[in-house]
Amino acid sequence: MLRALIKSKLGRNTLWMSLGQGLRLLVQATYFTIIARTLGANYYGSFVGVAALVGIVYPFGALGSGHLLVRSVARNKTEFPTAWGDALVTTAICSTLLIAFVLLISRTLLPGTIPVNLVLVVAIADIPGVSLITIAGQAFQSFEHMKWLALITLLTSVNRLLGALLLVMLRSHPTALEWGYVYLICTAVTATISIAMTCFRLGFPQLRLRRSMRALWHGFHFSVTLSAQTIYNDIDKTMLTRFSTLSATGIYGAAYRIIDVSFSPVLALLYSAYPNFFRKGSAGINSSYSYAKALMGRAMGYAALIACGLLLCAGGVPYVLGPEYAETTVALRWLSPLPLLKATHYFLADSLTGAGHQGLRSGIQAGVALFNVVINLWLIPRYSWMGAAWSSIASDALLAISVGTAVYVLSRSTREVVQTEP
Repeated sequence: MLRALIKSKLGRNTLWMSLGQGLRLLVQATYFTIIARTLGANYYGSFVGVAALVGIVYPFGALGSGHLLVRSVARNKTEFPTAWGDALVTTAICSTLLIAFVLLISRTLLPGTIPVNLVLVVAIADIPGVSLITIAGQAFQSFEHMKWLALITLLTSVNRLLGALLLVMLRSHPTALEWGYVYLICTAVTATISIAMTCFRLGFPQLRLRRSMRALWHGFHFSVTLSAQTIYNDIDKTMLTRFSTLSATGIYGAAYRIIDVSFSPVLALLYSAYPNFFRKGSAGINSSYSYAKALMGRAMGYAALIACGLLLCAGGVPYVLGPEYAETTVALRWLSPLPLLKATHYFLADSLTGAGHQGLRSGIQAGVALFNVVINLWLIPRYSWMGAAWSSIASDALLAISVGTAVYVLSRSTREVVQTEP
């Protein structure tokens, strides 16, 4: 089986990404534990709430240019210099505008106890900083050089771990703002290294200010998809800071972070397969859907094991994070079905994207994001983090059903057209 994996390009790329994600998982778990224990539930809740708010607008910082880069280069490698340059220019312009926008809305959406400076440093770190790191990774992904993408993702976590260790050495009880400053410095260092690696390994960008409206519109669709994904994943954390307590936000945020870390191996497979979805999708939805089905079985098998593991091992969380996070055990058990739901809708959604139905995918995910916000407005004030957990399960289930229905209808209609042709 190992020899067969190594002979397959997808297998080799998945092994690279799995290795990178596995190491990243260990590093993430370490720095997450350090920060969660050191900050405590209140300060950790403040940081999580701000990061969730910034995460909603973060995808518009690059306006989908990284995904356009993958699509262009996957089909024609000579387009890399212009696509790379377009991504950098778009990120520089859009990110500047979005930082100002986040500062403007933060006073309305976040409680007054959270300092504006924390919003500013997280916005600078995540909107231009993480966008540039992501685009650099997508540049390697477009050429299917997954070992370099794995290195960039691992480097991000390693730098944050070093920053967390340095902070704990200097401050025994740091505030959320102090961690915010360290987070910004770590992100800036990673972004600088990632851009340099991309330029020297793949080539320098061709910078131009003019972009076609068609490209901007397609990029906007990718941004809507990513923003909607952030909303139904993370808006509940921002809403918890407003309608519940910072402690509840920290408890729920810690549980969701564990879910994210446990899902990393499936993300490794998704990253490795992403360029192939565009190649398969050029032949239509049936081709990309068949490719997705072949991968979904493995992913769902792993997700089922993870769900069982979370149910069984959730009781150990307070021993690792501290007694303040005792309720995280219950939250984690409620959220344990999420890996299975995510393993379903991610692959189906990528089959839509690969076949050129990104607009439909964006519409579905935007609808689910709206549904998530509406039910959270009802559930969170009444049930605090428990309501947020229920809304997360309902939203991911609705997304899986909606995307699955869209793929089925498109696939069936395409087959009927083929069958009726003379």
